[in-house]
Amino acid sequence: MPLQMKLSAITLDCPDPLALAAFYQQATGLEPHPKSDADFAALDREDGLSIGFQRVDGYRAPRWPDQTVPQQLHICFKVEEDLGEAEARLLELGAGKPDHQPHGVKARVLTDPAGHPFCIVRG
Repeated sequence: MPLQMKLSAITLDCPDPLALAAFYQQATGLEPHPKSDADFAALDREDGLSIGFQRVDGYRAPRWPDQTVPQQLHICFKVEEDLGEAEARLLELGAGKPDHQPHGVKARVLTDPAGHPFCIVRG
């Protein structure tokens, strides 16, 4: 019988936890954890799920889709608005858009300011 586990947190390595937390806060509207600092920052969702950001000295950004520095993690977000509008807003916030877009019109692959790839899909 499998364990009854509930996901409580996802943590991303990065060079600047507060800056990456600010990007995701603007993108998601999640609330900053009150004990966030320069070494570890987090955003909390009402149901208890947290996205954490931890400082890593010598951090090397993923090179998606190239695997010379593997992506290690890929997050997907559902968006209620048009994908083009959501993409434009995320690019304004500092996201990047890789040339390689494998999902056609159903999803967009973007990268956060620390280089982590993530997808947006129509919710």
